[in-house]
Amino acid sequence: MALRNIVKINSESESVLYKKTRIVEKFDAKLKQLAEDMIETMHAANGVGLAAPQVGLLKRMFVMNVDVEEGDLVVINPEISEMEGESIAYEGCLSYPQMFGKVKRPFKLKLKYHDLNGEVREIEAEGLKARCICHETDHLYGIMFTEKLIGNLVHESQLAEDEEHSKG
Repeated sequence: MALRNIVKINSESESVLYKKTRIVEKFDAKLKQLAEDMIETMHAANGVGLAAPQVGLLKRMFVMNVDVEEGDLVVINPEISEMEGESIAYEGCLSYPQMFGKVKRPFKLKLKYHDLNGEVREIEAEGLKARCICHETDHLYGIMFTEKLIGNLVHESQLAEDEEHSKG
């Protein structure tokens, strides 16, 4: 396994973050290695999700881990369906270090995707898991969370203060 460089906003390679990814058709050892590298990179950066464009690759895949019990999930060629409800909450992004913003997402969704063996899987997700799936899927279409902001970006140092104001 190897740590990959995460593409950051305002870097030379940031243009990859705004490009649409290609469908993954080859489920081989290289893809498994990429998934392992992405998982290691996500954990090292203390993230809950990481999409292939964030490591400079235009592959339609992401990894996530929002639940310790469920562990790491590798999602390839995701298709979101049956979205329900809505939730507005702060999101961050490993490509936007230390910055957060409020985004409206569905509270619940169904996801169809391929696993590392090319098998089709379906899951239901709600709350943070649904939010993460939407955020990472957006990356695969070149959409950054900042394009969906409600209000302004907030530095993590001001996050607690801003949330206190919201409760006010």
